[in-house]
Amino acid sequence: MVDQGDAPSPSSSKIVSDRLKISYSSNPGASNCLMSDDVSNPGPGTELGPQAVPANPIRVLLLDDREENLVLRSAILRQKGYRVVTSSSIEEAESKLAAIDIAVLDYHLGSGEFGTDVAETLRRKRPQVPIIILSATLERKFGGIADMHLLKGYSSVDDLVNALRSFEAKKRGRPVVVDARDFYYSRISMAMGDDIVLEVLDQDGTWLFVNDYFAAMNGHKRAWFAGKNLFEHFPQLGDEWREIIRTVVETRETYIDRRGFRGASHLPQKSPHWTWNVLIFPIKLHDDRDGAVLTARLIERK
Repeated sequence: MVDQGDAPSPSSSKIVSDRLKISYSSNPGASNCLMSDDVSNPGPGTELGPQAVPANPIRVLLLDDREENLVLRSAILRQKGYRVVTSSSIEEAESKLAAIDIAVLDYHLGSGEFGTDVAETLRRKRPQVPIIILSATLERKFGGIADMHLLKGYSSVDDLVNALRSFEAKKRGRPVVVDARDFYYSRISMAMGDDIVLEVLDQDGTWLFVNDYFAAMNGHKRAWFAGKNLFEHFPQLGDEWREIIRTVVETRETYIDRRGFRGASHLPQKSPHWTWNVLIFPIKLHDDRDGAVLTARLIERK
């Protein structure tokens, strides 16, 4: 977006990116601007009102060793107005780096090859080009050479499109890095549904994530809980539930209790008929430690 209050002198132009040039009208009485790849004299009869000629489509490099993934993502991105450049190998991708605006690279390409090799080459040759890594695991450290990571299996097509639009909309500055913890756990929450309490804990009961449903019940935003301890804030849960959480984490077994919290709940009990069905299952945390997901669904018995 251009702030017209900072417009340069008449007849001047400036490059906003290597994909778009903005030229200001030479008409002293006009404050509008014309936007196009070719900034030429609009000529007689051309309306001097606001005119935005779309820039050339953003060129997106897709690197994936699986043909079906390339076909599917290419079709979706073309529908969204992107120009797609596909590659199925490191060598092919690196031969096309000069003609792209954003790179979307699969992390593991098989045969001991990794998309991060292309990322390193691209960052060295064209450091201004944003890089998105598609990864199926959280074991890799997030951040680093890539500007953004998206998790296959947890990231939707909308996540990828939103990421591309984010990079379109602003010049590349500080890297845009997804918070691996919140991103990963929020996808689990979405899969579970919005009518279930969900808390992600380490073996000592420290919250790493809670969903909106649980946060709203306790009158705080989700971010308030991260780093705080479940048993310190709800001492009524006692040693029994502390031991249950620890056992799930250490044994990697799932705990199910259809009797709820048996009078020691940290969840609302507005009616004698309210029962929270509890499921606690093990999870590998974003930092590779073992943890547990505590879920509870409200059942109102008649």
